[in-house]
Formats: sequence, C-alpha cells, structure tokens
Amino acid sequence: MPYRRKAKEAGILNPSEVKLLGRVFDNTAMPGETEHDREARASRILGYYLAGITDENELTALAKQALGR
Repeated sequence: MPYRRKAKEAGILNPSEVKLLGRVFDNTAMPGETEHDREARASRILGYYLAGITDENELTALAKQALGR
C-alpha cells in the first residue's frame, strides 16, 4: 500500500498512526484510480497528517477533495 511506504519513508510514525492513515487511505479510494492517483492520494494524506491534521474525519474529508490548480 502506498500509504505504508510513504509513512515508512517519513520515518516518524508509530504503528497506531500508520493504522489511522491506512483507514483514511482505504476510506477514500475511488473506483478506477491509477497507481499514480493512489500515490498522490497517499502523499496528500501523509502531508496533511504531518502538517498537524490528525483527526480521522478531517483527514478523510480533505483527501476526498480534488486538488485545484
């Protein structure tokens, strides 16, 4: 799973944090996602978490939002 690799790369998460991020990742999956889409979503979730957003519901809501350009 991309979120596990990203979390491991960050090197600062404990197992309960990885489980939280995994739940958010699993709950925000979209049909037809490419591997690139999954990687981008995992990076966003981890980025939000590392920026201080630790509430599961808030992380889920943010991860579901499309990125504006």
